[in-house]
Amino acid sequence: MVPKYASVIFPLALPRPYTYSVPPTLAERIQRGTRVEVSLRNKLYTAIVYELHEEMSLDHKPKAIIDIMDEMPLVTETQLKFWQWVAEYYCCTLGEVLNVAMPSGLKLESETRIVFTGNSDELESILTDDEYLVAEAVHIRNELTINEIRDILNRKTVFPVIRSLIDKRIVTIKEELIEKFKPRTTNYMTLAPRYADDPELMSEAIGLVERSDKQTRAFLAFIQLAGNKTRSLPVSEVCKIASTDTSVIQAMVKKGLFIVEKKVQSRIFSAAEEANKDSSDMQPLSVQQLQAICGIRECFTQGKPVLIYGVTGSGKTRVYSELIGEQLKSGKQVLYLLPEIALTTHMVQRLKAVFGQEVLVYHSRMNSQERVELWNAVMHGGKIVIAARSGLFLPYHNLGLIIVDEEHDPSFKQNDPNPRYNARDAAVYMSHLTGASIILGSATPSLESYANACADKYGLVTMADRHGESVLPKITVVDIRQEYKDKRFDGLLSQEMLLAIRQALEAGEQVLLFQNRRGYAPTLHCKLCGWKAGCANCDVHLTIHKAFKELRCHYCGFRTRRPETCPACGSHELLETGFGTEKIEELIKETFPESKVGRLDLDTAKTKASFESILQDFEEKDIDILIGTQMITKGLDFDNISLVGILNADSILRYPDLRANERAFQLMTQVSGRAGRREKQGRVIIQTFDPSHPVITETMLHLYDRFYTRESSERKQYKYPPFYRMIAIEMLHKNAATVTHAAEVFAGNLRKHIGSRLIGPAVPGIERLRGQYIRTLTIKMEKDPVAVQKIKAILMEERDRLLTISACKAVRVNIDVDPY
Repeated sequence: MVPKYASVIFPLALPRPYTYSVPPTLAERIQRGTRVEVSLRNKLYTAIVYELHEEMSLDHKPKAIIDIMDEMPLVTETQLKFWQWVAEYYCCTLGEVLNVAMPSGLKLESETRIVFTGNSDELESILTDDEYLVAEAVHIRNELTINEIRDILNRKTVFPVIRSLIDKRIVTIKEELIEKFKPRTTNYMTLAPRYADDPELMSEAIGLVERSDKQTRAFLAFIQLAGNKTRSLPVSEVCKIASTDTSVIQAMVKKGLFIVEKKVQSRIFSAAEEANKDSSDMQPLSVQQLQAICGIRECFTQGKPVLIYGVTGSGKTRVYSELIGEQLKSGKQVLYLLPEIALTTHMVQRLKAVFGQEVLVYHSRMNSQERVELWNAVMHGGKIVIAARSGLFLPYHNLGLIIVDEEHDPSFKQNDPNPRYNARDAAVYMSHLTGASIILGSATPSLESYANACADKYGLVTMADRHGESVLPKITVVDIRQEYKDKRFDGLLSQEMLLAIRQALEAGEQVLLFQNRRGYAPTLHCKLCGWKAGCANCDVHLTIHKAFKELRCHYCGFRTRRPETCPACGSHELLETGFGTEKIEELIKETFPESKVGRLDLDTAKTKASFESILQDFEEKDIDILIGTQMITKGLDFDNISLVGILNADSILRYPDLRANERAFQLMTQVSGRAGRREKQGRVIIQTFDPSHPVITETMLHLYDRFYTRESSERKQYKYPPFYRMIAIEMLHKNAATVTHAAEVFAGNLRKHIGSRLIGPAVPGIERLRGQYIRTLTIKMEKDPVAVQKIKAILMEERDRLLTISACKAVRVNIDVDPY
C-alpha cells in the first residue's frame, strides 16, 4: 500500500487526529509511530503518525507533510493502542495522552527566530537605542532567537521592541523547528598510536613531559589508570587523579602524546554500577517466600493478575527480585512501578545491588535529556525499569512482567491535567495488551483490588508473617481526652508518648513521629474580633510557616508576611491554632535538647537530593527523632526504629471523603510498619480523642479482613466503588454565577439521559481554589461495561454541547473517571 494521507496526533488537546497528505517523495518512508513535521495555525509542530490511508473522502484539501523526522518509528503499535484505550476510558483526547506519554525532548517545538530585512544605512536615524541594538545584532548574525534578544537587552519583555522593528520593516519573523534533545558528550583521551604501539618509545614520551610537573603527573595518571595503553579514558577522570586541569592535557595533545575526541556518554548508566553488580546479594528465600512464589506462578498459568497481600516487612521485595531474575533469564523486560519518586531511591539501591546496570530509573524529576535517553534505552531492549506512573508509557518491545508496588497508594492516580488515569488500573490493561504477567503488592490492599481477588478476578497470595525474626509492632492507643481533663496534655504529646520517646533515646534507638500536616500551625486568628488569615485566591486558611515568618496557602502557593497585629481591629492578640510538623520539631528540640532532630516534609525535602540527604542522615543515625508527613509512611526500611508515634489520628479519620476510613487505615498501618523491622519488636503509639473508632481498633489489632468486610458493607449500601462505578465532574470559572448557571444547565441535560444516576450540582467543601469557583457533579453507575460506555459517550457529547453556549464556553469542565 502506498499511503496518500496520514492522520497525525499533536501534543495538544485537539478533538481528533488531523489529516495531512503524504507527498510521493515521503510515501515509502512514512510509518505509523514516526514523527512528522507539519504546519498547524501558521506554526510548525512535530506530530505522531497515527493512521495511514490509501484513499480518503475529505471535504477540504489537506496540507502536505513537510518532512519525516525518524527513520524508524519512535512509538510502537502497542503504545498507540494503549494511548487509544487511555483516551477512551478516561474521557480525554489522544493529544493529551501523547503530551503526558512522551518526553518533552522528543516533542519538537516551534521557536521564533528574527531575521534582518531592512536597510542597514538607515538604522541609526529611525530607531531607539534598544531597537538599534537588536537590529544591528540581527544584521551581523543574520538571525536571532527571542531568548538571544532578551540576553542582548538584558530584560525579559522584548516583544514591544520586536513589534516596532517589524512595523518599521527592519526585521521579520521566521519559524523554525528546533530539536530539543542533544546527546551528552564527554572528552576522552587516548595515547597516540606511535607510543601505544611501540613500548620502546615510552622513554621518549616521558622526556617530552619531564620539564613540567603537571604534565608528568597527568601522563603517569593516565598510564596507571589505562593499564592497556590503547584504552580511552575520560579527560576529567585523569585530571582529577593528577590534580590538574584540561589545559595540561591540551598541551600534551599539541606535543603529539595524546589524541582527544568527544564520545557520546549515557546519562543513565555509570561504569561503576555494572562493577558493583552482585547477584549473590540476594538472601536465601524463606519458606513463606517460596510458598508465595509458587502461588504467583500458579496464578500466572491461569492468566490472572496477582494481588500479594503481605504485611509490612514480610519480604515482598525479595519475592519480586526472584521473579525479576526469572524474566531476565527469559530475555523479557520488567516494569516495576512505585507510587512516588521518594520511594525509588531506596528500591533502586536494593535492585542495583542485585541486577547492576540492567536497572533503569524513570520519573518526572529527571531532566529532558535523561528521559529521552531512557526512552531510547527501553526501545532498544532495556531490561528493568523502575518508574513512577509515567513509566507505563515507555516503548516496551518484550514486556514480561509488571509489578505495581504499594498498589493502594493514591499517588498512582493523576489528578491534573488530563489524562486523569490510575496507573494501577492502566497497568492491568497494559498487561492484557502485551501478554505480560502482573503483580499488585501491598500491606493494605485497596478495596478495589481486594474485591477483585474475592471475586476470583485476581489471584490472591498472602504473606501474613514478617520476614526472619522480626514481628509486627505492638500498637498502643492513647485516649487523650483523659489527659485533657487532668490538664496533663499540652496539645501535642501525651505523657505516654513522651515517656516512650525518652526510653527509646536512652536505649540508643530511633523514633518516627507522624503528623500529616506541614507548617507550624494551620490557622492564625484574632482573639478579639475573630478575624482569620485567609488566602486571597482560595477559600482556605493560610498556614503559618514560622521559619520563614510567612503565611502560606498550600493549594495555590500564595504567601504573605505574618502580621504582628490584627489587620481588622489592630489587636496584638493573634492566636495560632493547631499544629504541623514545624511546631512538633520545635517542641521536641525543647523537650529533648540532647537529641538530634530532623524533619521530612515538602518544606525540607523539595528536591530529590535533599530528600536523600535526610534519609541518609537517619540511616547513619545522625538523626535520633525524625518528624514527617506521609513521606515517612512508605517503603522506608531502617533497623533501628523502635518507636513510631501517630500524633493526631482524628485529623485523618474526619476528612470529608468516601475513602477517608480506607486512607486512615492504610496510612496508620503503613507508618506503623516502619517500627521494629528486625529482631526486636517495635512499638506504635496512636493519639486520639476517639479510641473506640472501628478503624483505630482494626489498625491496632491488624484486622484487615474485618476492616474490608465493614467498609465494603457501607460502600454497597450507599452505591460506592468498588461495587459501583463513579465519574466525578468538576466545573470551574472565575465567576460564581457563571459556573453555577453552567452546572445547572449541564446537570439538566445529563439528567434527561441518565436520570437518578446523576447527583448534583453541589458546592464542594472548598468552593474556590486558585481564583476559580467550583461546582461538582457525580455520576454513580452499575458495573455494566456497555452502560458505562454509553454514559461516557453521552457525557462527552453533552460537555461539547455545553461549551457551544456563549454564556458557558469559558467554563472549564474536568471529567475524572474512577476518582481515587
